[in-house]
Amino acid sequence: MRFGDVFVIMDNNKPIIAALIVAAGSGTRFGDAQTPKQYAPLLGRPVLRWSVDALRSCGHIGTIAVVIQPEHRAACEAALAGIENTNILIIDGGATRQQSVRRGLDALATLAERPAHVLIHDAARPCVSAALLHAVCDALRAGHNAAIPALPVTDTVKKRDENGAVTTQSRDGLYTVQTPQGFAFDTIHTLHRQFESENLTDDAALLERAGQNPHFVTGQRDNIKITWPDDIALAESILSASRADIRTGKGYDVHRLVPPQHDLHKLVIGGIVIPHDKALEGHSDADVGLHAITDALLGTICDGDIGMHFSPKDPRWKGADSGMFLQHAAVLLAAQGGVITHVDLTVICEMPKIGPHRDAMRARIAEILHLPLRRVSVKATTTEGLGFTGRGEGIAAEAVVTVRLPFETPADMSAHSSENNTATRKAI
Repeated sequence: MRFGDVFVIMDNNKPIIAALIVAAGSGTRFGDAQTPKQYAPLLGRPVLRWSVDALRSCGHIGTIAVVIQPEHRAACEAALAGIENTNILIIDGGATRQQSVRRGLDALATLAERPAHVLIHDAARPCVSAALLHAVCDALRAGHNAAIPALPVTDTVKKRDENGAVTTQSRDGLYTVQTPQGFAFDTIHTLHRQFESENLTDDAALLERAGQNPHFVTGQRDNIKITWPDDIALAESILSASRADIRTGKGYDVHRLVPPQHDLHKLVIGGIVIPHDKALEGHSDADVGLHAITDALLGTICDGDIGMHFSPKDPRWKGADSGMFLQHAAVLLAAQGGVITHVDLTVICEMPKIGPHRDAMRARIAEILHLPLRRVSVKATTTEGLGFTGRGEGIAAEAVVTVRLPFETPADMSAHSSENNTATRKAI
């Protein structure tokens, strides 16, 4: 994937609409100082990735630009990992949302093919639907200078003044608005430059400053904006509802225990180095735990096993970190619209004791798969001294994963099967 090299596709001699994703917020209300909300895990993907994937799936949209805080660049690039055959521009944002949008528009204005329209979308709205995206784009193509999703206020509205006095307000004519908001590119770019000293949190408000009225399209009631920690669970519920194909995959792996072959040969299980007088023998780091989970994930999408993707005869994988194998399987699942809902790993050995390292393993697996810790289970058992594990000759691992995939009809599956197989080979 290349960052910073963008393009505009042409459709019937009309420039495809550009999209600008605002992901430069600090998320102070979200409550996690370490993880801004746009990078928080949501059903196996960062929140930002959901917005990016939704916009990429819209046939009207060509260029996608993401505005971020400079210190979040590594997190952004990790969130976009695995996106193939597309160009995404990552832009450093400013101190306010308005400054960040202005910088994004400035960057889009330098494209060789200047976009005619732009959609401005908050990364914190991961549940945006294809229908809403098309509605906004269609309104722009119909000639509207601006089109924004809006919903009439249905709750009773009350106002409390500084003295605590409460009055009931009329809700007639009141609307809540959402993103993406669509604009004629030159119009919104000019307005952002004209009112650059203001600190507005809604781009359509700039049109109001200029005496213009945006066109309303019907908003999406579950197009929620993640603001508080509890909103993640709500977004999970919304996104899961559209994923009716629930699958379970099972993986098993075993490696022989041998004396360390060199100074870097360590015992690695579940992505964690465990002090021990022996190490696992294998072409890669021989991590039985991550190998079992990788095979389980590949099983959910019927895409062979780990050996088909990472041959033990290939010198590229000599001593490789098995975390990259697991990430690869997760990317293939995500390419089919799948999300991981649960991982259950069981390590089978007499020694070493797994219990002291269990939490570290869970954390590492959750990190690789962008999952909340509560969705990863690690257990250990012995064979009561029986068999090769009982004799301390090797370590085995079993994994069971549960995933959700978009529901497809048999016709859909047939149409996409060859495409998915090609994508799988290219992703290796």
